[in-house]
Amino acid sequence: MIGSEIELPVVDGVLSGVDFGGRGEGVLLVHGSGHNAAAWGDVASRLVGECHPIAIDLRGHGQTRLDSTGPEQYWRDIGRVVTALGWDRPVLVGHSTGGYAVTAATAGGLVQPAALCIVDGVVLDGRGASLAEHAAARTTEAADRLRTMFRYGWEANDEQMHAYAEQCAREAGGDWLNAGARRELVEEVTRRSFLHRGHRWVRRPAIEEIATVTAVDPDAEVFPSVEVYDRLTCPMTIVLAEHGFYASRRDEVRAVVDAAPGRRLIDIGSNHNIPMTRPADLAAIILDLVRDRATASAGNAG
Repeated sequence: MIGSEIELPVVDGVLSGVDFGGRGEGVLLVHGSGHNAAAWGDVASRLVGECHPIAIDLRGHGQTRLDSTGPEQYWRDIGRVVTALGWDRPVLVGHSTGGYAVTAATAGGLVQPAALCIVDGVVLDGRGASLAEHAAARTTEAADRLRTMFRYGWEANDEQMHAYAEQCAREAGGDWLNAGARRELVEEVTRRSFLHRGHRWVRRPAIEEIATVTAVDPDAEVFPSVEVYDRLTCPMTIVLAEHGFYASRRDEVRAVVDAAPGRRLIDIGSNHNIPMTRPADLAAIILDLVRDRATASAGNAG
């Protein structure tokens, strides 16, 4: 994988990440649940000629050793990360859960981005329906599904971990999330999802991480419901997968976009895993935002 391993300070420790290099404006890349910084490799390789992309491993994911002890830490960390990088008005890009993370960090006033790029990671329900959905994610049945589908929390030895990563790469073409992704990238992301603890490798996130971040406060000011978009004033681009999690609710996504100026909706013929399966298309969208920022900065300087 291109890039250099880095650590970025947050309030109670550090987040691991990958600095892909490049020059120019900062672009922070935030992965979704179950993924990690490596998922952005094929996007970042197309960005470094015009900007400086950095990807992080959220709490409970990848090589970040910190776990969440509350439902908001993972998105509140983004403000600390941007401060540590010394970036002024970066472009924030988030996929899936990372899409809500960058939205919430902005809505909470922790960072002032030049633009948001939300990649198949929107919240469309009202507060009540969202609470019910989050409660459903903490059931025993939901936990069993995650263990079965993704092996969250699985402990493996060296041989088992490597064999599993190779299996995921080998079977990527027929997988509902990885079909269309480069096999080597699938293997890199899978390997990075295992954290070495003692003599074992632990597949992250653990079920406990999912339970913690979904135990949202019903009275939270910044809440994962559609009203959160009312708190945003910066430009926002939503990238919607035509075969993704929100495809059947496109009209609701359109309503979010139409509710304020400076918002765009872009459809991509993809499954949910846009960063890994359509990296060239996504990189082009991000570069448009970077160029828009440069144009606006030049205009202000003039």
